[in-house]
Amino acid sequence: MTTSISHGHSFPIGATVTDGGVNFSVFSKHAERMELLLFASADAPTPSETIVLDRSKNRTYHYWHVFLSGLRPGHHYAWRADGPRNPAQGLIFDGTKTLLDPYGRAVAFPKAFSRAAASLPGDNAATALRSVVVDASSYDWEGDEPPRTPFRRTVVYELHVRGFTKHQSSGVATSKAGTFAGLVEKIPYLKELGVTAVELMPVFAFDPQDAPTGRVNYWGYSPVSFFALHPFYASTPDPLSALDEFRDMVKAVHRAGIEVLLDVVYNHTAEGGTDGPMYSFRGFANRGYYLLDPKDRSQYRDYTGCGNTLRTNHPVVRRLILDSLKWWVEDMHVDGFRFDLASILSRDETGHPVENPPAVWDIESDPVLCNVKLIAEAWDAAGLYQVGSFVGDSWKEWNGRFRDDVRRFLHGEQSSVRSLPPRLVASPDIYASHDREPEQSVNFVTCHDGFTLNDLVSYAKKHNEENGEESKDGAEWNHSSNHGVEGPTTDPAIEALRHRQVKNFFALTLLSLGTPMIAMGDEARRTQRGNNNAWCQDNEISWFDWSLVKQHPDLLRFVRLLVRARATQPDEPNDDARLHEVLSRAELTWHGVRVGCPDWGDHSKSLALEARRADGIRLWLGMNAYEKALDFDLPQLPSGHHWHRRIDTSLASPADVEEGPVYPPIDGWRYRVGDRSVVLLLALVKRIRA
Repeated sequence: MTTSISHGHSFPIGATVTDGGVNFSVFSKHAERMELLLFASADAPTPSETIVLDRSKNRTYHYWHVFLSGLRPGHHYAWRADGPRNPAQGLIFDGTKTLLDPYGRAVAFPKAFSRAAASLPGDNAATALRSVVVDASSYDWEGDEPPRTPFRRTVVYELHVRGFTKHQSSGVATSKAGTFAGLVEKIPYLKELGVTAVELMPVFAFDPQDAPTGRVNYWGYSPVSFFALHPFYASTPDPLSALDEFRDMVKAVHRAGIEVLLDVVYNHTAEGGTDGPMYSFRGFANRGYYLLDPKDRSQYRDYTGCGNTLRTNHPVVRRLILDSLKWWVEDMHVDGFRFDLASILSRDETGHPVENPPAVWDIESDPVLCNVKLIAEAWDAAGLYQVGSFVGDSWKEWNGRFRDDVRRFLHGEQSSVRSLPPRLVASPDIYASHDREPEQSVNFVTCHDGFTLNDLVSYAKKHNEENGEESKDGAEWNHSSNHGVEGPTTDPAIEALRHRQVKNFFALTLLSLGTPMIAMGDEARRTQRGNNNAWCQDNEISWFDWSLVKQHPDLLRFVRLLVRARATQPDEPNDDARLHEVLSRAELTWHGVRVGCPDWGDHSKSLALEARRADGIRLWLGMNAYEKALDFDLPQLPSGHHWHRRIDTSLASPADVEEGPVYPPIDGWRYRVGDRSVVLLLALVKRIRA
C-alpha cells in the first residue's frame, strides 16, 4: 500500500523511479476518466489498489499523471481509461479493460493470460498483461563499450533467441536453453564463425497467442510493448530478471567484439484489427496511435498484413518510437536496429507516402541514434517498395533484388545473367545515384522469412501444411530448386550438388560489395522441412539442430574463412568512399568463357568478373550455372605473374577454399570451372595475406 499520493508530473512519460517513490504519466487526449491499478503480483486476479486520478489535478495537456511515494521497482501496475465510445469517429474507450503502460519498461504475463478475454467486452483484470516498475540505473555495466564495427567490415548473423539454443543438441543446460543466457554460451561459436553483429529477431514483449488455434506466435512480430523485453527469453521468466539477463548478454557479446542489433517492429501491434484485443494503445488513444479509414474510423488501414498500422508520423507516435529507440541504446547498450516493414515510417497520417517523412528524419538525426546502425526493410505489405529510394543519409537497406537475382542465376533461370552484375558490385543501378557508400546494400539470399539455404536447394515448392492454412501462406515464388528430388535424398550426386550450391550462395554473398547478412544455421544447412513461413512453429522445424555443425564441418570452414577474409580486408584509401568512387577505381571488366566477351543472352548461364583492388591485387571471379563444366580463358598478366586459386566450390574441402597466405598457382591462361560452381582466382601482384 502506498504511503501517499500527489499530483505528479507529465514527464518523464511512463513509470519513473525517484528517491521518494514513482511518478506515472500516460498520454490520452480524449479520456474522461483514468485509473491507475496496482497489483500485488503478476498473477493477482484483482488490483490491490485502484487510484482514481482527478482530472483537474492529475492532468496536464493530454497527459495524466500521479506520484506515489513509497512505491519501489518491481511493483506491478496497469491503467484503465474511460471516455467516449463512438467507433465511427475512432473513439472506442472501454473503462473495464486493463491496459499496459505504452512506456512500461517491463511486462508481466499472468499464468491466466488470455488474448480472447482482451478481445471481448468486460473486465479482464485477472487475465491481463501488467507493466512492472523498473529502475534501469541500478545495473553495473562494468565499463561496457560498443564495438562500433564500421559497416564495411560488418557481417550480420540473423538469429532467433529461442531457436538458437532450444534444440536438445545445443549443449546448453535445459534451464538456459532458448534464452539470452543460452546465447551467451554460444558466443565462442559466433566468434569462431567470425560474424561481427548478431541481429536478434524481435525481443520486444509480444503476444504468443496471436496465432492460429493450436499454434504459437514464434517469430515475435506481434508487439505489445516497444520498451519491454519478452520475459520468456530469460532463464527466469521474471520481467526484472529478463532485463538483467539481456544486459548480461549484451555485455558478454560486446566483450567478444560483436555488436547486438535488434529487429524492431514499429509498424503495427498485437492489437490487430477491429476484432482484436485491447491491450494498450487503442485503449488510450485509438485514433492517435493507428491509421484509420477517414471515411469510417471504425476501420483500420492495414498496410502491414497484421490488421492495423501504426500512425508513425503522428507527433505522439514519433516521440514514442524515438524514446523507445533511445531507451534500447542508452539503457540497454544496443548497437543498432533492423526496421521491419520500414516503409510504414514513410506513410503520412492518411496512409500516403511522403517525400520527407518526419519519423525517418527524426530517427537518423537524433544525437543519440546517429552512432548506431540503421537498417530498413524498405517495403511494406501493401506494395510500397522503396529499395533504393528509402530517404535519409544513414540508412542501409535489405536488398531484396540481390536475393532474387542471385537465386535466379545460380539456379540457372532464363534471362538471369543480365541481372547479376550489378548485384555483385553493390547494386549501382539502385544506389549509385544517391551518392551513398557500397554498404547501403545489405546483401542476403535467405533470412527468417522464406526457405533456409538448405531448403532453397532441396525443395522446388513450399511445404507449409503444418501451419494449418492449407499451405496458402508463404511466398509462392522462391526461385528454388530441388535438383531432382523433392526434400531429403540419399542420392550422393544430388546431395553433392546441393552442398556445392550452398557454397556458391555463400561465396557470392560474402564476396560481393555491400554488407552481407547470413541466417542462423545456414552455415550448417539447417532445414525447416520445406516450410517457408515458419512463424508459428515453435518446435524442431524452427530450432537450430546443432548436430548439423558436426555433419558439415567443411561448410562451416568454408563460411568461416570467407567471413574472416571479409572482416580483415584492407582499408580503402577513403574509408567513406561513395559507391561511384569505389566502382570508378575498381576497373571492373566482364568476361565470358573468352576474355572480353561476356554472353548476355537469355540462355546464358555463365559469367566472369575481373577487378583490380585498391592495393593492386587483381581478382577473377568465374561463375558457371550450367550443368556442365566450362573452360574459361584467363586475362593475361604481366610477365612473371600467375593466377592463384583461392576458391573453387567444385573441389572437395580443404581445396574448396585455401587459407593462405600462399595459394596454389594456376598453370597457363585457362581454368576449368566445374558445373554449377564459383571460382575466385587472385593475381599476386603484391603479397596476399589471409
